[in-house]
Amino acid sequence: MTTTDSFPRQSARTQRFTLGAPRDLSVADDGRLVAFLRSGGPEDPVTALWVLDLPDGTERCVADPAALHADDSDLPEAERARRERARESAAGITAYSTDAEHRVAVAALAGQLVAADLRAGTARLLDVPGPVVDPRVDPTGRRVSWVRDRALWVAELDDATSARPLASEDDPQVTWGLAEFIAAEEMGRHRGHWWSPDGTALLVARVDESAVARWWIADPARPDQPPTEVAYPAAGTADASVTAWLVALDGSRTEVRWDREALPYLAAASWDRHGPLVALHPRDQRALEVRAVDPVTGETTVLWEDHDDVWVERAPGTPARLDDGRLVVAADRDGTRRLVVDGEPVTPTDLHVRAVSHVGASIVFTANPVDDATVLDVWRWTPAAGGEPLERLAPRPDQAPGVHGAAAGGDVVVLRRSSLETWGATVTVHRLDDERTELASVRSLAAAPARRPEVRIAHVGPRRLATALLLPADAPEDRRLPVLLDPYGGPHAQRVVAAQAAYGTSQWFADQGYAVVVVDGRGTPGRGSDWERAVRFDLATPVLEDQLDALDALAAEEPRLDLDRVAIRGWSFGGYLAALAVLRRPDRVHAAIAGAPVTEWRLYDTFYTERYLGHPDEHPDAYDRSSLLPLADRLERPLLLVHGLADDNVVAAHTLQLSARLLGAGRPHEVLPLTGVTHMASQEDVAENLLLLQLDFLRRTIG
Repeated sequence: MTTTDSFPRQSARTQRFTLGAPRDLSVADDGRLVAFLRSGGPEDPVTALWVLDLPDGTERCVADPAALHADDSDLPEAERARRERARESAAGITAYSTDAEHRVAVAALAGQLVAADLRAGTARLLDVPGPVVDPRVDPTGRRVSWVRDRALWVAELDDATSARPLASEDDPQVTWGLAEFIAAEEMGRHRGHWWSPDGTALLVARVDESAVARWWIADPARPDQPPTEVAYPAAGTADASVTAWLVALDGSRTEVRWDREALPYLAAASWDRHGPLVALHPRDQRALEVRAVDPVTGETTVLWEDHDDVWVERAPGTPARLDDGRLVVAADRDGTRRLVVDGEPVTPTDLHVRAVSHVGASIVFTANPVDDATVLDVWRWTPAAGGEPLERLAPRPDQAPGVHGAAAGGDVVVLRRSSLETWGATVTVHRLDDERTELASVRSLAAAPARRPEVRIAHVGPRRLATALLLPADAPEDRRLPVLLDPYGGPHAQRVVAAQAAYGTSQWFADQGYAVVVVDGRGTPGRGSDWERAVRFDLATPVLEDQLDALDALAAEEPRLDLDRVAIRGWSFGGYLAALAVLRRPDRVHAAIAGAPVTEWRLYDTFYTERYLGHPDEHPDAYDRSSLLPLADRLERPLLLVHGLADDNVVAAHTLQLSARLLGAGRPHEVLPLTGVTHMASQEDVAENLLLLQLDFLRRTIG
């Protein structure tokens, strides 16, 4: 890469400047090392497994795909699906599992099984039957499990010939040991089997997709190829049937028992020193039960239950148990999400808990002030502490606010920090002593754009809408600028954050002559319970109102914004919002670029859609109110629809059905089909040229 590369090319070749950055960090319980993934440089898409030795701070590459001579170009279909659900666009070793002491790690590489000795720094390919998907080493470091052809397999790590199927059946609709589509896409559960602490048994998810409707995703550019069959649980239709089983090494099985009619969703599972745990939702998600599982009989006991008239949110990293056995969850109480230990909230009402990073003798978690979700801090809660049990680990008092994350083990915490001051993230390792001693840092090899974003973040209007503004470099004070709204705008994702790297693309558009405005409105996370739930039964009205209200408030302070020339661009929910804006409010929004938009919520999946809009048979008005299809005859502004034809999340039917309605109504519009492209649209040529084509559309429509 040279300094003359354009931003679109740089961004595409570096996968949005993520290649070479350390990720997926984990800490050994004895504090002796940190494991992580990182590619070899800013344009190297092949990720390797590394360790950082403590306290000397030496980095060692333990498992290098090139040294292992494994070709990652031809992935097993199940691995492709796993990566798509995880939004994983890198190659090589993209996930790993360690034993309890971080002595051994296993990973899948091109369908083969990699076993690494983290202390010695060596790795080897094990000759086991493949393709290998989602391998997991047991906590003792003696055995490994993986999924092959819908069956769960196990082997002794020191004897590859011991490999055998442990749980399987002949039914092609049944899979053992993998997360089903809805769990991986919407619940944040990306795995389907969990080892017991002593490595003698596993808790295993059995998934039966026989009742799920079949959709067919074809590649029109390759008519000689058959379409791909996808089991897709659209809103109002049948989900996969998921059960959990205790499976011993001899293959004997005991079913975990709960009322699956009442609680069909297995949202989370684990197995710690206190036994197995499962977290369960009813289909309407207005309750959550955490149950302890008897590891012998499979009988379950309720440890925690929560109910809500709207929905119950489960925080990532929960449920979990402290070393002393007390249950850790997060629950919406008093208007905010609070950390709850043994049934009692332990965080204040002005703090909104986002995720739990580690649970052991203490709890490390991330949270933000409930009135400001643009920042994210790392906190630790320590039971029976001599002083204040709650302490903030990041940022330090001498640091500006930013976006922070953490991994922890023993008395060591790894802190990841991003801010508006610098591009990218810094990763530092600290001892949890009184001085918070910094032991080492993890190098980042990621690139940075030549032009760093200059972002102004403000909370505007009566609802204090988080808003970011980016302007062209050296824009004259008297120059009127066309406006580009650049939102996501929907649940479970933010765009307005105190991290410079979040705005690289927005700054590039700004430097082409636009005032770029990014708004997080109602429905986005972090601003309290009522804020997140404001989109119940209406995914359209509140989110669009907030974009326009924020624009008005910003324009009152920044006279360079030309409100007679306003465009909007977005992807996924942002694409839905973009098309919605130009269809509902052509008086305010004059052009739209809608990438991979949901246009009809009856075509989207059960867990996500029914949480917000209810069951379509019970609340058809909510679906009608939120659909774009009935608005087709109202289009009077330029609209560009972009969609990957291989998208199995927001399928291309969304764009095609809207386009058909627009054509039937005689409304001109543009459609850009992306051959062979999924929801990620991560191919280098696609990523680069999509930005250039969007710029061309904006210049043609708003100048």
